[in-house]
Amino acid sequence: MKNRILLSLVTVFTLVLMSGCGSSDGSSNETPVASTELPSEVQAAIDAPTSTLSQELTNTLSYMGNEERLAYDVYNYFYKKFGTKQFTNIATKSEYKHITAVQELVRKYKLDDTVSFTNIDLPSLGYINTPIESMKAGSYDISVIQELYSDLTKQGSVSEIEALKVGCIIEVVDVTDLNRYILIAEDENATDIVTVFNFLRDGSYNHYWTFDEALKNRGVSDGCCVLGEKYCHPEYPKNEKGKK
Repeated sequence: MKNRILLSLVTVFTLVLMSGCGSSDGSSNETPVASTELPSEVQAAIDAPTSTLSQELTNTLSYMGNEERLAYDVYNYFYKKFGTKQFTNIATKSEYKHITAVQELVRKYKLDDTVSFTNIDLPSLGYINTPIESMKAGSYDISVIQELYSDLTKQGSVSEIEALKVGCIIEVVDVTDLNRYILIAEDENATDIVTVFNFLRDGSYNHYWTFDEALKNRGVSDGCCVLGEKYCHPEYPKNEKGKK
């Protein structure tokens, strides 16, 4: 009798555990919990003394804050539409951290959307202290980013393949902008911003290869390069596993 009772308890406990774990193939549509902890070297750079920023460099913080939110919003949008795990993994495990890092830089320099940024050309969102979860998805205060969001969500809504292609586009745009902004920060010896922007760019490299692999796994043999020369970047570094 004791053995039967013990076996029943073990069975119930096992079923409870299984019911909370989702499917073993990783295909569950449950959104992962966002990852908020920044790498130690990035947090150290944010905590370091302030640099002297030109207006041009100051504006890069506003632009990248908008651009990283665009990636986060678009990937969440496509995850809800197609359930593709790459989108939610990148949004919650990486883009969330990227937004956090830029927001912490803005706080560090005590910048205010309505005063210190001259590249804001839409009504200011004032997100200096706003939790990411409370930021309105698909709404930005730089018109170029606002238009890009509309164009990319429309393009990617056609199919999962087109959505993955949009992922390639976003990451190439990110890398291109960060290449330029890192040079500005290096010229001004703003080492804290250089460190944070390198962190953002490393993430974009990884995301690019994630989308490239996802396309190839779905029969698009050229991966991101199917979009043409502008978005074909075999020179982008890969991590030690060769993929995200």
